[in-house]
This record gives sequence, structure tokens and C-alpha cells, in this order.
Amino acid sequence: MKRRNFFKNGIMATVGLSVLGSRPILAKPEQYKGEKAKNIIFLVSDGMSTGTLNMTDILTRQKLGKVSNWISLYESGKVRRSLMDTASANSFVTDSAAAGSSWGCGHRVNNGSLNIGANGENFEPILQKFKSEGKAVGFVTSVQVTHATPASFCVNQSSRNAMPMIAEDYLKLGFDVMMGGGREFFDPAKRPDGKNLFSEFTNRGFQVVNNKEEMLSANRGKPLLGVFTDDGLPYAIDRENDPNLKKSIPSLAEMTKKAIDLLSQNKKGFVMQVEGGKVDWAAHGNDASAILYDQIDFDDAVGVAMDFALKDKNTLIIITSDHGNANPGMFNPGVKNVHFESLFESKASNQWILQQVKTNTSVSQLIELVDHYQNVALEKEEANVLLKNFTINDDGLYNPDKLPMEMFGKILSKHNAVSWAHSNHSADYVELAAYGPGSDAIGGFVKNYELHNFMLEAAGIARDKFAQLQEV
Repeated sequence: MKRRNFFKNGIMATVGLSVLGSRPILAKPEQYKGEKAKNIIFLVSDGMSTGTLNMTDILTRQKLGKVSNWISLYESGKVRRSLMDTASANSFVTDSAAAGSSWGCGHRVNNGSLNIGANGENFEPILQKFKSEGKAVGFVTSVQVTHATPASFCVNQSSRNAMPMIAEDYLKLGFDVMMGGGREFFDPAKRPDGKNLFSEFTNRGFQVVNNKEEMLSANRGKPLLGVFTDDGLPYAIDRENDPNLKKSIPSLAEMTKKAIDLLSQNKKGFVMQVEGGKVDWAAHGNDASAILYDQIDFDDAVGVAMDFALKDKNTLIIITSDHGNANPGMFNPGVKNVHFESLFESKASNQWILQQVKTNTSVSQLIELVDHYQNVALEKEEANVLLKNFTINDDGLYNPDKLPMEMFGKILSKHNAVSWAHSNHSADYVELAAYGPGSDAIGGFVKNYELHNFMLEAAGIARDKFAQLQEV
């Protein structure tokens, strides 16, 4: 239960925000080594509405006196900035599988499918294309390695839910770096078929690592599979305030840095995806503490990628989101912004708070719990309503999969000034930033599927690899 202050001890203090400074001077046009990108780093803050980006920058500026890496790139003029649509083949409101597949295969596909066309076509995923060109390829994520967004760059599956099969697909593909959560899809004790995929990856020459120390010690020259938890990784705010989690679970920035170190050994270059997947999960849960600090975690990874690209001058950086989610925003922050500033001292996600509640937790104990970890004093009636909305299983225990997340988020809105439009994806256009060779080709508005051929062209890949049928 002992937890520490995120800002004083978190990754922000050592990795993030140092790259670009607190107030960059307008930069001159960048000079690159060549017209084509040797490397590509594609960074996705999954489910990031514009309000999430805005509030995170306000938080970092006001708490630390530093601008976020993403907004710093806008301030400095280092990147091309655009808007991107997010539709799938069958809906204005996409899911992550269809959104990621638009980049992965260059076509809009139906929600729930991975690089399978609306008429059943199997489109070759982009990391397979780059692998066939001799480049090192991989991804890191804060959710399961088999989840929709990383899988959308890698595999063909009719359903995103086929995660045990996606894990087997990865074994066949033999990509160079894969890191995140999802141990249950590799562990023989948890797979329905009892297969030990960890052993099979080891037999194929992979380094298989299960914690941060092992990851940091991984050697160059061998492919790497890092699976650090069941399910997704912990929220960044919970990891940074729990010494045990911080010791064993890497941040997104730490995974990104290690992946770049390993992949950049390939003389023909590399292509990797970096996903801040827990931003989306926090949005679904209307969890302000979780979403802001996971966005900071993602922003730290942006800093790592940009630091490499600025020195390398041969790397294309793309920073975006696949879709909005829940459309959070700051409203009525209170006198001297005191409501929003309660989040400056938050030490736990809403999910972590609710997981501490037991069937015998009293109203006063819940109030004390929230005040201690989130710097918010709930009213007695609010705490009482929250306790009454827990789902209890037949064994008399609360169901951890049915926590009253949305209700808690709405209750906290009055106290932390973060309000939510919904608890699901939106059809909003999203931010897109690009830096490096090829970035000048980005226009002011981009259709999501256009990024597939854009990346291939930026890297100088032959046009017979391009997606041939372009939608409008």
C-alpha cells in the first residue's frame, strides 16, 4: 500500500522531456542524410482524444514547468502537423483493429478484423513487407503483445480476439523485437491448448525476458520477446508509485529505448511500432489519473524516439492516435485551478482504488482511501452511492471485472475538473505529426489508410509493394 509521488520519482524525471527542452526556439528546416528514410518509428497513443493531449501538456507545464514532448514539436516547428480521419470500412467509428489495419495494409477493413478486407482479401501487413526488404522489425506496447494495434502491423486474422492464434503467428513470423503484456497467450498453464510458446520461442533462437532487469540485459544479435505481465501492463501511475512494479515492469520509454538499441544494429535499417495502449483503456474507464499519466508515459517514449531521430537524421517519426475515446476535457477547474491540480498529487488510478475496496469497506474508509491516494475528499453520499454499485459474485466478493469505473469517473469529475462525453470510441479526427525523411509529403489532412503507402514510399520501397486499391 505504500506508494510514492509520480513526479518526483517517475520516469519523467530522468527520461522524458529532457530531449526538447521547456521552450524550444523555432528550428530551421532539418537536414537529413538522404531523401529516403532508413528507419521508421510509428508511435500510437491508442484512443487519444485531443483533450487528452491538451490536458497532459497543461499538467506537465504547470506541475514541472516543462512542455510535453509532443507539443514541444509543434512549438519548435520540427514536425509536419496534420489531421487524420479514423473511419473503418463499415463504420464512421472504428475499433483499434480496423484503425491499425488501415495503416498496416493500406485499406479500410471492417471493425474487429486484422488486415482482412471487407470482401475477405488477405492484405500483406506492413511489417512483413519491411521484413522481406531486409529491415529489422518489431513493436513495443503497454497492453498485450497480441492486442489489436500491434497485431495490425503484423498478421492476418478475421478476428482481433484470436489472440492465442496471433501469438502463434508471431512465432512463425520471427520478428526481431516484441514487448508488452499478455503472458496468458504464451504460458502453457493458461493457454487452452497447453502449448508452451515461451519454450518454442526460445527454441527458435529468441531471448525471452519476463522483467525489466532481463530486458535491459538482453544482448544484441538475437531476437527478443518480452512479456512482462498477464493482460496489459499496469497503468503508469500505479507502476511508478509501487516500488515492486517499478523494479519489474519497464516503462514504454524504457522498452522503446531498448528496442531501438537492438533494431538499429541492422545495417539496412528498421521499422517499429510503439503503442501507448493503456491510454485507450483509461479512456474506456473514464479514469483521469490513469489517462493523464499513461499519456505522459507515451510522451516519454516520443522523447526517446525523437532523441534517436535527431541524432540519426535518417529516421522517419510518425506520432498519432488511431481514434479518439470518451473525449475527456477540463471544465470548471475551480478557484486557482484547485480541482484540476488535485491530479498533480494523485498516486493511483481509479482502477487501483476500486480494487482495494472490500465488501466490508465503510463509507468513511472509502473517503479516506480516495483522499490519501487521489487528493480528493468525496462527500459521504458520493461514497455511499459508489459502494452500492459494486457487483458482488456468488462467493460474496466483488467482481474485479465489473468495477463501477464509469460512475467513479463521473463522481470525480466534480472534484478533478475532468469530464467525459462517453466511455467508448469517437469518430473524431486525430492529431498526426511527422518528422524526418519523407515527412514533407504529409498534407494538412490525411486519410488513415494513406499512411501505409506513405511509409513504403518514404523508405524507398518498390511500388509493387504498395497497396493497389485506394479508397476515397
